Amino acid sequence: MNIIFVGRHHGQSRVVALNAPVAVGLLCLLLAVLGMAGWAGFQVAVSKAEAAKPTPSALVAHWQARLDEQKSELSVVQQEVQQQIDALTLRLGQIQGRLLRLDALGQRFVESGLVASEEFNFDEPAAVGGPENSGERESFSAPELTRMIERLEEQLDDREQQLRLLDKLASRQKLEDEMFVEGRPITWGWLSSKYGYRSDPFNGKRTWHDGVDLAGKEGSDIISVAGGVVTWAGERYGYGNLVEIDHGDGLVTRYGHCKTVEVNVGDVVQKGQVVALMGSTGRSTGPHVHFEVLHNGRSKDPVKYIARSSN
Repeated sequence: MNIIFVGRHHGQSRVVALNAPVAVGLLCLLLAVLGMAGWAGFQVAVSKAEAAKPTPSALVAHWQARLDEQKSELSVVQQEVQQQIDALTLRLGQIQGRLLRLDALGQRFVESGLVASEEFNFDEPAAVGGPENSGERESFSAPELTRMIERLEEQLDDREQQLRLLDKLASRQKLEDEMFVEGRPITWGWLSSKYGYRSDPFNGKRTWHDGVDLAGKEGSDIISVAGGVVTWAGERYGYGNLVEIDHGDGLVTRYGHCKTVEVNVGDVVQKGQVVALMGSTGRSTGPHVHFEVLHNGRSKDPVKYIARSSN
């Protein structure tokens, strides 16, 4: 193969003979030049990449900043969760206090006999149960727990209103029962003189007897037949030692000829409370209690009130 080189001036040319060894040499030279150029380009790219790569200190600073940011976010979340827990704890404490009041009301109903103690035990939690569910078990979320507490508070409001109403009715009924005049003013004894006209035990003349006489053992208990306020506690002419109790609605009871008086004027007494001991003071022939019932200042037959207890 021949290569012809043509000059710019005068059209001169030069012919170079190209044999196989020379061609191979030129090809190797060309490949070497291309390889050197590629290597140089690779080295330039690597140096640029190395220059763009962050230093170890910059990388540490970057991840430290990210870590600090995440810690700050975690702290905010923890504060929010703690606030929610504190709020739920406060509401649960309030619910616990309300439950204690409801238990106290329920216990009052049990003690008053309005609720059978065998059916309700307010000292123990309600018995519950059921078969175990084999499904997936999940904990309640905070919103779900909040809704449950809200529903529980609504139920408590409703139960409190009902129990308050029942308590008022029970208290009113108890007060009415307490103020209801009935029964005998003694725990043991017998009727020795009726209400109305009789022969006076001292002069034998026909006289009016405003009450009934109940004889018994000296020193035995005399009890109030209803709750009320003591308006007289001491000696009175003809009665000896007398106890007088006002029960409201114009009803007054008197207990005369007492050996001793166990109450004072102004005392609030309950039904069945001992107010005096049986004796024979005043105009009396022996140990007994003179029992009177007055309604609006007029005497009534005490036997009718005594008989109420058996109705």
